[in-house]
Amino acid sequence: MAEIWLYNTLSRTKARLEPGDPGRVTMYVCGPTVYDRAHIGNARPAVVFDLLQRLLGHVYGEGHVVYARNITDIDDKIMARADAEGLGIEAVSRRYEDHYLADMAALGVRRPDLEPHATTSIGAMTAMIARLIASGHAYVSDGHVLFEVARDPDYGQLSRRPLDEMAAVARVEAADYKRAAADFVLWKPSTPGQPGWDSPWGRGRPGWHIECSAMIAEQLGETIDIHGGGLDLQFPHHENELAQSRCAHGGAALARIWMHNGFLSMGGGDKMSKSLGNVVSVGALLDEGWDGGVLRLALLSAQYRQPLEWSAQLLADSKARLARWARALDGVAAAATPPAGVVAALADDLNTPLALAELGKAVRTAPGEAVAGLALMGIALPAAGGGDDDGDIEAMVAARTAARAARDWAESDRLRDALAARGIVLEDGPQGTRWRRQ
Repeated sequence: MAEIWLYNTLSRTKARLEPGDPGRVTMYVCGPTVYDRAHIGNARPAVVFDLLQRLLGHVYGEGHVVYARNITDIDDKIMARADAEGLGIEAVSRRYEDHYLADMAALGVRRPDLEPHATTSIGAMTAMIARLIASGHAYVSDGHVLFEVARDPDYGQLSRRPLDEMAAVARVEAADYKRAAADFVLWKPSTPGQPGWDSPWGRGRPGWHIECSAMIAEQLGETIDIHGGGLDLQFPHHENELAQSRCAHGGAALARIWMHNGFLSMGGGDKMSKSLGNVVSVGALLDEGWDGGVLRLALLSAQYRQPLEWSAQLLADSKARLARWARALDGVAAAATPPAGVVAALADDLNTPLALAELGKAVRTAPGEAVAGLALMGIALPAAGGGDDDGDIEAMVAARTAARAARDWAESDRLRDALAARGIVLEDGPQGTRWRRQ
């Protein structure tokens, strides 16, 4: 059995994965808050941990891995969207959950084994909150229940920051119902017009952090093998998860290994974020004609812990690489096993740049193994010899012409950049716009 080594954020070292039960390897990854379409940065953890699930299945056996990814379907952003549209939160959350699942499927992301929803785990949350109150780690104040950070001497061990710095990063604020500004909400009251559930502390709804802790315990157990998510979740979300779970379970560790993928940035190095307004959605990329395999390959082109700059050049390079492999492997049947070099690279903290280089070698020297390696990495090849359909290109050029006529320069630029990423050169002239392939 191959050894899998993963970087553990908690210890800041690469550690050998030693599951508590090799017959039931457990992994939990924080999933989407379903209030809007997922952007390509949101897709990075979905793709990264889908790849890890595939590797775990290859090493331990598909029936011996249990992967859970939650859906946060109660949140202030969902409530705001529902109010704006005059809908219930269920209609909004279901719509964007469906979009999320379809978009991720297009990128080769398989459905996890378990998909717990916050709204169906309220009982597990209130039970955990009650344990924290009983143990003296949480208190009730003005309809709220808060975790008292001062009662946990190990608080901060994941992010390794002084408490005052953590408070600044989390933008926590003093409030009349808090004993200290850093204390975080486990339960908060709902007004009559807001969604809410009955609890021993009044009608209300859970805080964000308690959701994952409760769902992990309910679905997988008190201590799991791997907990994953984006780097942006390390603090405060994962720090708070770790603290409340440990305190609720008598000091038991929440996870043996904590993993965090790096940020995806746009040109200029800014992190892709809805708050910065620099996002590109997975749905928009698919609508522009990008193949899901190309998008997945682009997301895996950098090692998961490293930052990844999303650019037209990255997409063009990924498309060209996948097209070369498709031509070389046309009609080739998969071998029984993937290339050993691919497995070894992935087992070394998901070293995808090396794994892709090994795949490239296998395409030339062991095509059948290369096909099996692509399956292991979840990368689907386009049809051999396939390229951009001229009709699609003509339609995009026509849409750009219409945007220019309407003086919609933002849309015109977006279409120009999308065409450039596909290797299409535009030549504007008195007779209109001509295009050619580079």
